[in-house]
Amino acid sequence: MRALRIALPLLAALSLSACGFNTIPTKEEQVNASWGEVENQYQRRADLIPNLVATVQGYAKQEQDVLVGVTEARAKATQTTLQPGDLSDPAKVAAFQQAQDGLSSALSRLMVVVEKYPDLKSNQNFLTLQSQLEGTENRISVARRDYNQSVQAYNTEIRTFPSIVAAKTIYGSKPKEPFKATTANAEQAPQVKF
Repeated sequence: MRALRIALPLLAALSLSACGFNTIPTKEEQVNASWGEVENQYQRRADLIPNLVATVQGYAKQEQDVLVGVTEARAKATQTTLQPGDLSDPAKVAAFQQAQDGLSSALSRLMVVVEKYPDLKSNQNFLTLQSQLEGTENRISVARRDYNQSVQAYNTEIRTFPSIVAAKTIYGSKPKEPFKATTANAEQAPQVKF
């Protein structure tokens, strides 16, 4: 009888650990942390752009419309937010991605201006800021990749047995939305023409 009292709690603990009882919240927190890093990198970019724009404005007054476009795109990108609870809503994820893509497009136009006016490239401050911007874009790419990997692990966990039992009955878990390419022909490298 005493062995049964010891064995039953151990058996219950083992069955709970095998059903995803602890794994699901762990993976969901990883998704949320990965999303936080994506937002962190977007914030870094948003903080960096005013300095970049101010430097470029001193050297490229003739391209004011491009710089205004970058500023406006930055403002729109920072106004569009996505909370961890919204990650299951494809429309909210798409709206956030669209705002960020608008900023990326404006930054691409700014880089074309740089190529057209070689005197900008000679300015060390501009080169430093340009390098930081490139590094930020790389960090955003890595953060998005990490987020998508976290989403994949979480979505797989809540859809496979035995974790699906806890996901449906205890947590009411829903799949999270990954980042997706929103540009047509995104798999092809862009062409730069002067």
